Amino acid sequence: MEEIVGFSRAVRVGSFIAIGGTAPVDASGKTVGVGDVFAQTTQCFEIIKAALEQAGSGLDDIVRTRVILTDIGTWKEAIEA
Repeated sequence: MEEIVGFSRAVRVGSFIAIGGTAPVDASGKTVGVGDVFAQTTQCFEIIKAALEQAGSGLDDIVRTRVILTDIGTWKEAIEA
C-alpha cells in the first residue's frame, strides 16, 4: 500500500526506526483474517518484520508497540500473536 497511498512504512532516524500504521492486508491489499484477531495481528507483525529487516533490524529490537482493537474483548488473541 505504500506505493498506492504514498507513505513510508519505516523511517530510520539515527539508530531508531519508526514503523507506520500497519493494517492486516496482503500484497494485493485484501484484508487477511477477517474476524480473526490472531491472524490479523500476525499479518501485521509479518509486515512490520519485513520493514524492519529492510531497514537492517528485526523483531528482537522492538521496544514498543501500539495495538488498536475494535473489540477490547479480543485483547488476548492480539497479545498471543
